[in-house]
Amino acid sequence: MLNAAFIFIAPGADPAVNRGVVETPSVRLTSIGVETYEQGVEVAKEMADAGCGAIELCGGFGIRGTYLVEQAVWGKARVGAVRFDLHPGLDNKSGDDLF
Repeated sequence: MLNAAFIFIAPGADPAVNRGVVETPSVRLTSIGVETYEQGVEVAKEMADAGCGAIELCGGFGIRGTYLVEQAVWGKARVGAVRFDLHPGLDNKSGDDLF
């Protein structure tokens, strides 16, 4: 079974509260909300240490945010990203401009 995570960034998100799990016969996906890149890095490390092999980041993580997460879990998990040049959930800005 693939153990995967989706980390999204949103104002007011609390990774201790804003998380859930969806499990299918072949994938266990944990979705977690964070408010900052720093929280995203910490959550990614937590998930990688728990055996999560695939981490996908929402489009709110800009190029810099994706790089920070990738470096934090290097050798433990693969990191992918949904891409928006300007994210509609962040007032049409890049996370790199905000975080």
